[in-house]
Amino acid sequence: MPAKIRLQRKGKKGQPFYHIVIADGRAPREGRFIERIGTYNPLTQPAEIELNFDKAIDWMQKGAQPTDTVRAILSYKGVLYKFHLLKGVKKGAMTPEQAEAKFQAWATEKQAKIVGKMREYDLKAKEGKKERIAQEEKVNEAKAAAIARKLAKVAEAEAEARKEAFAEMQAKAESEAQAAAKMKEETAVKEHLKEAAKDEAAPEEPGAPAEEPKQE
Repeated sequence: MPAKIRLQRKGKKGQPFYHIVIADGRAPREGRFIERIGTYNPLTQPAEIELNFDKAIDWMQKGAQPTDTVRAILSYKGVLYKFHLLKGVKKGAMTPEQAEAKFQAWATEKQAKIVGKMREYDLKAKEGKKERIAQEEKVNEAKAAAIARKLAKVAEAEAEARKEAFAEMQAKAESEAQAAAKMKEETAVKEHLKEAAKDEAAPEEPGAPAEEPKQE
């Protein structure tokens, strides 16, 4: 059974990271491998791929079969296209120089596409960040407005409570003043009546003695 070019999973749970390995087709998926020719990190944007290009070509010429995922990776890196061109050279359809020129043209075009996609991704990331910031600002403004309304209601309730307390104190003070004035008036009336009664009960003083007549 021919060798396979496949991925061997590494990394923590939820954070996959892969080695690109050459393994016996009969070996278990995560078992022993013959050689590691690269790595693949799908968590970055774009995905980060490190590949020994020449070894990948060499193993494919030896008949190694890539899995579907690895085939996509090799196509992305240009291994499959270079392998196709080398087959054309072997068949005499083109010279090695022509094959290399075609591959370099493809690589230049591919790199331009990658750069364009990265710029597009950066632009979308910036726009997304601006949108998130705008949404956060709206949420913060809404929260601040809600807090302001709540504080205003509390302040209004406190002001109303102070107003009611002041009114109660003022009413109580007026009531006490009226009661004190009434008591003072009643006390004055009592004193007046007491003095009047005292005057009526007092005896009359005898008048002065009449002057005796003089004798002649």
